This record gives sequence, structure tokens and C-alpha cells, in this order.
Amino acid sequence: MAMAYEATKNPDDSGNEPGEGERIEGSAPDAGRRRAAALRQAERVLSRPAAIATLGDQLAALAADAGSVHDLTEQVDIYGDGVVAELERRVASLLGFPAAAFFPTGTMAQQVAARCWAGRTGNRTVALHPLAHPELHERGAFGTVSGLRTVHPTSERRLPTADEVRDFEEPFGTLMLELPLRDAGFVLPTWDELTAVVDAARERDAVVHFDGARLWECTPHFGRPLAEIASLADSVYVSFYKSLDGLSGAVLAGPATLVDEARTWRHRYGGQVFQQYPAALSALLGLERELPRLPSYVAHAKVVAAGLTEGFRAARVPWFRVNPEVPHTHQFQVWLPYGADVLSEAAVTQAEETGVGLFHRFHSSGEVPGVSVTEVTVAAPGLSWTAADVVEAVAEFVRRVG
Repeated sequence: MAMAYEATKNPDDSGNEPGEGERIEGSAPDAGRRRAAALRQAERVLSRPAAIATLGDQLAALAADAGSVHDLTEQVDIYGDGVVAELERRVASLLGFPAAAFFPTGTMAQQVAARCWAGRTGNRTVALHPLAHPELHERGAFGTVSGLRTVHPTSERRLPTADEVRDFEEPFGTLMLELPLRDAGFVLPTWDELTAVVDAARERDAVVHFDGARLWECTPHFGRPLAEIASLADSVYVSFYKSLDGLSGAVLAGPATLVDEARTWRHRYGGQVFQQYPAALSALLGLERELPRLPSYVAHAKVVAAGLTEGFRAARVPWFRVNPEVPHTHQFQVWLPYGADVLSEAAVTQAEETGVGLFHRFHSSGEVPGVSVTEVTVAAPGLSWTAADVVEAVAEFVRRVG
């Protein structure tokens, strides 16, 4: 059933990042609201992303829970002190770096990191994968805003190998590795492959930066704690609103002198926000609650993926792909040979009619006509699903595809 595809362009032509509940509104807002309502009301889902919640629910939950992770009698933060500074200290410690700076977005954090390293190395070229987030989802910001140039050591649907980095035909100052590589299927190298790639970059006198938006869930795959994984890199960016279910925000961690410089550029880029306590408190809640649970999500994603494979076979779907067949994290892709609108309609109808939300939104694969792809996330609501439950849900879904 497996089949290799060429790298696909961002499924959303607007340039925004689609998937896993991060953006449920599409070109038809009514369809987005309908999908969100169906997933909120569904009794069984694999994940219930914060993006489908109502404003009232989010505010009430934060007000009820924030006191468990921070003293709410403290004064609110002003330009990054208080609870924001506490979050920075917490993440720096978790990742094993001496310092960290909070950013309103990961896009800004990574631009600043790459810009700072370019000034230090004297080389404005960044080597990264063509499916990396800055290349697909940021409207060419590296070059347009920061004057950086990007090159691609490989176009395979995986991170580059040590030989590809070592033998690349032109010099670069920074190697950026997205862990996991989301648009290739949330894929990761082995630990030995990762350390070899880092060593190869060092041989070329390049620094290594980890795009760790989803680094939190990589520990089961590598069999190493966060700090040991992060120690391979010169700097690391992590996100709070993806796997940790925070409201927004990111942190850039690294050497103290780099982080000091990053704070200056953060201000220049418009990221010195007056108050950020809602985002910071929700991030602390994510570190306290979701981070310890992620290994269980990763383990159960393998059960769900196996159930999907069995279900599609039993339903006699003419072709499908669960990618990777055995997920590396708690997220993976499902490819099916039908139009995106047909599949998205089947998914929302199933949730409305049966109370089971198996899939969220599908997107066109881009370069493979008639084939669509969705991202599956297994989180706390999905832990109760057995493989048999998944097979049954697939049968109901396929019946609605027609």
C-alpha cells in the first residue's frame, strides 16, 4: 500500500499553516464553523484541539487552572518580566541551555535565530529541507525580511543524511533541522543518524539550529531526555500551542550572548509585547499537564495507525497510505484517493451523525491529482480507542465517502 510522493506544496494556497486544528477556517468560514461545532460535540475523537474551543470555554479553563502553576496574586507581566520570565527560566532548564527568550510566534523566533547566527558565522546561507516550515508556510520570510538565503541538501522526504550535509556543493553558515519534519509525515531520523548529521555540519564549521516546534514529543523515538536531544544543537526553538495545547507563543533557547542579541532583534521585529500573561500561563499549564502525557500519546498513535491500516483494507479502499506506517510521534498523515472536499464532508458528517470524529480536514496533495491528505493527532481523548474502535470508525467514514 505504500507509495513515495514528490514533495508537495503547502496544501493551503494562502500560505498559512494548515492542519491538526491549528487553523480550522478555510476559504469557506461556514464550513470551518460547522466542522468545529461537530468536533466539539462529538463524544469520541482522537484529539480535541484548542482551536475548536469557544472563547468562553478557553477563558474559563485558563482562569480555573492557572493558579495551579503560578501565583496569581503577582502583578501582571510588563514587557516580558514576571510570569513570562519564569516561563523562560523553566524552558531553558528543561532544554539544558543557560538562557531562553519568549517570542509571540515561532516564525519570528526562527528568523531572529537565523539572523543572529548569520552575523556570527559571517554566512547568511541557511541549509534546511524544502519541506521545512520556513520554506512552505512563511511566505519567503527568511529572504524577504531577514536577507537570508536558503539551500537544500536533500529533497527526499526525510531529513538530510550526514553524507548529504558533508558533501553539499556550497558553503552554509547554519544547518536548520526540523524535528520532526512535519510535512513529510512528522518523520524523525534515528539517534545515530541525527548525531552524524550534526557532526557533519560541525566539520563544515556550521552551527546547528533545531526547529523544535514539536520537539517535546520526540523523546520516545530517540530514547533520550529533552536536554540530551537539545544539547546537539547550538540553539533550539520550541512552540507552546501545538503539542502542549497552549494559547500561543514560542521560546528560543541557546547561549546567553545569543539570547541577549535575540531579545534586541525581537524588539526590532515588533515582538516586545506589553503583556503576554495568558499565553505564558497556558504554556506553563502545558508543561505541567501535557508534556508528561506525550509519551503515552506517541505509544497509542501506533495502535491507531495500525487500526487505520486494518480498517482501510477491510473497507476495500482502492489505495491508501498511512505515513509513516509506524508513527514516529503522536502525529502522522493519512493519504486517500478521493477529493479533499468529499473526504472533509464525510468526516464532518460522520461526527454529526454518529458522534465519532475520526478525521478533521483533508487537503489536496498538490502534485498528485485525485489524492488528498490529512494529519492525525492522537492525544488524551484518543487513548481510550482500541484498534477495533478505529476499524469500526473507518468503516463508517468510508461508507460516507461513497
